[in-house]
Amino acid sequence: MYEKILVAIDTSTIGDRVFDTALKLAKIGNSNLMLVHILSEEAEESPISFWPMNIGYDPEMMKEYHQLWEKFEKECLQMLQSKASAAKDVGFQTEFTQVRGNPGREICKLAQEWSANLIVMGRRGHSVFSELVLGSVSNYVIHRAHCSVHVVQD
Repeated sequence: MYEKILVAIDTSTIGDRVFDTALKLAKIGNSNLMLVHILSEEAEESPISFWPMNIGYDPEMMKEYHQLWEKFEKECLQMLQSKASAAKDVGFQTEFTQVRGNPGREICKLAQEWSANLIVMGRRGHSVFSELVLGSVSNYVIHRAHCSVHVVQD
């Protein structure tokens, strides 16, 4: 069925559901998996999402922000390593990568480079208005990916 499944996951609860769905789909076709996490300031779980924007430039605050970002990066990488290990434990050939950038573009780019047959990703179900204003990663990927996309609804 699908030889190579790219799995776009994050640290949210939908990320766990996306991973579980990808494992179920991989069992059907004995697929290889590529687990992907995109580091983005736009992500709800990123340190910038709760950082006060009304402060001026303060070297100590910037140092603190960079420390928070490094901690966030490490936690996300550990999440990827844990999920990759779990997939390998049940018999799937699994790789993982973490890159920084625009989530939609990076997912499509990685899927193309890895020659994925399927992308499995989540959708948080934001309102139509917020998707129009802010955009939607899943919408971007659905319309620009070179392969099929399976969206797990939140």
